[in-house]
Amino acid sequence: MSEWLISLEGTEAGHQLALILAILAAFLHAVFGALQKGRHDPWLSRGAIDGAYGLMAMPFALFVVPWPEPHMWIIFAGAFVIHTAYKFLQAYAYTKGAYTVVYPVVRGTGPLFAVIGAWLVFGEQFTALQWGGVAVLLMGIFGLALYNLVFLTTARDTLPTALAVAVATGVFVAFYTTYDAYGIRATANPFTFLAWFFFLDGLVFPPLAALRWWNMVERPALPPLLLRGFVGGIVAFFSFGSVMMATRLDKVGEAAVLRETSTVFAALIGWLVLRETVGPRRIALMTLIAAGAVLVELGG
Repeated sequence: MSEWLISLEGTEAGHQLALILAILAAFLHAVFGALQKGRHDPWLSRGAIDGAYGLMAMPFALFVVPWPEPHMWIIFAGAFVIHTAYKFLQAYAYTKGAYTVVYPVVRGTGPLFAVIGAWLVFGEQFTALQWGGVAVLLMGIFGLALYNLVFLTTARDTLPTALAVAVATGVFVAFYTTYDAYGIRATANPFTFLAWFFFLDGLVFPPLAALRWWNMVERPALPPLLLRGFVGGIVAFFSFGSVMMATRLDKVGEAAVLRETSTVFAALIGWLVLRETVGPRRIALMTLIAAGAVLVELGG
C-alpha cells in the first residue's frame, strides 16, 4: 500500500486523495474533540488516549513497518518535544477556559501559521484567491469564538489566561503540522513515521495522568475512562494519519487549512449528538468556514 501511495505524490490523483484525507481528518478531529469534552479531567482523557494509541502502535512499529533510517531518530526527538509541549498547552487551556471558546481559537490560529510555515519550509505559494479563502475561513472560526465568548456565563475570570494559552497552542499546532510534514517526507515509508510517532508520543502523558488520578480525592471510575481512551486512540490514528498522509501527497498549507473545517463538524456534532443549540448566527459562521475552505481548494 505504501508503494501505491508514494506513486501518487505530485499527481492529480494524489491531489484528490489528499483533499479527501484532509476532510476526513477534519471530521475525525471534531470527533476527537468531542471525546475530550466530557466529565473527565482533560489531563486524564489525554493520558488515556495517548496510552491507548501508544500500545496499539507498538507492535506495528517494532514488527510490521520497516525500521526507521538513522536520520529519522533526530526527527522523532524533535516531534516528541513539540507534541509534548502542544499537549501541555492544550490541556492547560481546557482547564482555564470553556471548550467552545478555546477550541475555535486554537484551530483558527493554527492554519494561518501553518501556511506561513509551509511557505518558509517547503516553498509553497498561495494564490490571491487562496489567501482570500484563508481570510474568510479565519473570520468564521474567530467569529465563532467571539460569539461563544459573548454568551459565555462561566469561567470568565480565567478567560484572559485561557485565550493567551489557546493562541500559543494554535502556534504549536502550526509548528507540529509543518514539522511532521517534513518528517513524513523524510522517510521512505510513510507508515514507518506514523507507527513510530504514535509509539513514542504515547510515552509521556499516561504516567502523568496516572499520578494525577492517584492524587485525586474523588477518583473517577477507570473503565469509562479507559474506554474513552481506546476509542480516542483509534480516532487519533485515523485523524492524524489522514492529515499527515495528505501533507505527503500534496501541499502542506492546503491540508492544514482544510483540516480546520473541523470546527464545522464540531458544531454539527454538538447539535446532532450532544443536543446543543446551534442557531442562525452559528450556522452563518459555519458557512463562512466552509466557504473559505472551498475558496482555498478552488484557488489551487
